[in-house]
Amino acid sequence: MTQAKHDIWSDWLLERRFGGNVRQMKATMRYLHRVRNKVLKHARLREGETLLDVGCGDGLIGFGALEKTDSVRVVFCDISEDLLHHSRAIAEKMGFLDRSEFTRAPAEDLSAIASGSVDVVTTRSVLIYVSLKEEAFREFHRVLKPGGRLSIFEPINRFGYPGPPDRFAGHDVAAVAAIARKVKALYEQIQPPDSDPMMDFDERDLVTLAEKAGFREVQLELQVKVKLKHTHTDWDAMLRTAPNPKIPTLEEAMEQVLSPAERETFVAHLRPLVEEGRGTLRSAVAYLWAVK
Repeated sequence: MTQAKHDIWSDWLLERRFGGNVRQMKATMRYLHRVRNKVLKHARLREGETLLDVGCGDGLIGFGALEKTDSVRVVFCDISEDLLHHSRAIAEKMGFLDRSEFTRAPAEDLSAIASGSVDVVTTRSVLIYVSLKEEAFREFHRVLKPGGRLSIFEPINRFGYPGPPDRFAGHDVAAVAAIARKVKALYEQIQPPDSDPMMDFDERDLVTLAEKAGFREVQLELQVKVKLKHTHTDWDAMLRTAPNPKIPTLEEAMEQVLSPAERETFVAHLRPLVEEGRGTLRSAVAYLWAVK
């Protein structure tokens, strides 16, 4: 019997972002729970209100809202039917079905949601996949009631790009630069940095988009981190983790563009740097919250 194939969003959220490593999964989820709590804090959700979680994924924000309240309703919204089924199963198991709705729609076209029908709109790492960001903000504004709140979290992937040419994932690969360029070129071919929605905005654009959509109060917090890695990283987890749903794992990328000899050379150089924590982590994320 052939097993049904899930879409890229479900496969990544439920499996490929963890590289098969339980410790990495737990660390990722601890971080994401802090993100969720901050998004909900800025949402100022009150009992009896309705929250629309756009790009709900595995339901992290929505279930957080349901757990923290007694009468809030949550509309789980995503483009992935598989993830909506996943969230529905969790809602049933947790006893939240009576306060949950499930709608399949992209962020830039929420026509399935009536105008002025929700009190809060939330997103987490959604706009990085949306080319039509202006339309998405207009839709967020449209579906909110007067006085409704928007609360979002987005990575700012433009931060620090382009990085030094002799670096790969924050590690010094000058000694194998030609090989590293082949791997980096594959990722840039799939997600061109000058046009892909992952890279076509920064925190200033988020503020501008919110204002242009009609939000009357807009606040943004930017968090930037540059950190020398001193913790040991599991090589197999790094090898088998896909940084996002649209691109291959490092293992898959190397198989596509490197010869066996090149793979051996690249791994021999990069693996000790990863396992010994000899790299630099650079990241930027933004929290934006606004009132209609």
